[in-house]
Amino acid sequence: LDMLKDTCAELAQHTLRTLLTLLGMIFGVGAVIAMLNIGEGAEREALKMIDTMGLQNLIVEAKNFEEKELKEQRKHSAGLTIRDGEVSVASLPFIERFSAEKVIDTYSIFSADGKSDGEAVGVSPNFFQLSSFEVRDGRALNEQDNRHFAQVALVGAAMAEQLFPMGNAVGQHIKINHLWFEVVGVLQKPFLKKAEFQGIKLGGEQHRVFVPLTTAIHKFPSDLLASEISSLKLQVAKEIDPVKAAKAVSHLLSRRHNDVNDFELVVPAALLAQQKQTQQIFNIVMSCVAGISLLVGGIGIMNIMLATVLERTKEIGLLRAIGATQKDIQTQFIAESFTISIIGGILGVVFGILLSELISFYSEWAVSWSLGAIVLSFSICAFVGIIFGVYPAVKASKLDPIDALQSD
Repeated sequence: LDMLKDTCAELAQHTLRTLLTLLGMIFGVGAVIAMLNIGEGAEREALKMIDTMGLQNLIVEAKNFEEKELKEQRKHSAGLTIRDGEVSVASLPFIERFSAEKVIDTYSIFSADGKSDGEAVGVSPNFFQLSSFEVRDGRALNEQDNRHFAQVALVGAAMAEQLFPMGNAVGQHIKINHLWFEVVGVLQKPFLKKAEFQGIKLGGEQHRVFVPLTTAIHKFPSDLLASEISSLKLQVAKEIDPVKAAKAVSHLLSRRHNDVNDFELVVPAALLAQQKQTQQIFNIVMSCVAGISLLVGGIGIMNIMLATVLERTKEIGLLRAIGATQKDIQTQFIAESFTISIIGGILGVVFGILLSELISFYSEWAVSWSLGAIVLSFSICAFVGIIFGVYPAVKASKLDPIDALQSD
């Protein structure tokens, strides 16, 4: 305790110099904490986004073409159909189930209280289970709705606010193009800070109204050359790698479509892996920058301690003359460098937290607090302080007592 008091008193005598030495450690620790927190936040946000698509899902989307090219393709392929999903489940044992979606050519959606510029889509009954969408009010669409071509609808949270600003959407009626529908449910609004992930748009369901798939296909007109459905979601068994499963699905559908390239396969698991790889590269680069800052801080500590040795040469000689050993001198100087690093580490943690909050606020990046990041950066800072304090301490302890007392 006495040594700590002496160390703090010595550092306090040169406040400005000590503060300048601390800056390297503060910036280094703060950069490490901010980088790791943002990296952790980005990974968790990516998992949330992937969850809306389904990590074990494969998404097959029908491609859009010009009319002339589409006519030529329809000679060989009927486009994406419900039968594609049924055959995938029947032929591939690792495909457990599928859901289908049909985008309706929407030109008008309104209620007695408002209107919306969103779009209407027809979906199969298990669409919401495969997409991890939760119903906030009312119920989801079911098999009975699909079987009876029911004119019922499930609306997204954003659309519900537009059509029914006073609330209580369930039980009300909306008109989609030329048909009236009864609202039976409202989707839960997901917590997503970004509307796009790896080029895939997310959160669009909040501006959509969902109707039974059979209703969309049979009660709304569509282009005769258009695919029966707009997209399929195929659920892969948990023990199977979706990336490997995608190759088999692509081969099967290509054969069914006579090798006509009229569909696109999206693998959410592959998008997540790509995101993690990008994030890893970002972390490495930021770690190098933070490491350089800590290295500069360590050099600053060594510099101030070497200067201190020169300034306190007579003091060192006096201490040796009254019985202080080389080990005592080494301990004193290492304690001073360690104290500087500890103070810098504490201030760096505070700076890192503030920096993370600022970056999150202005860039809208996700931040997830990591105790491991704080402990790691603080430990590295303390380690750097000790390592860069060893040489000045050894140099101070090896001064000849007589020469030290006679120095000017």
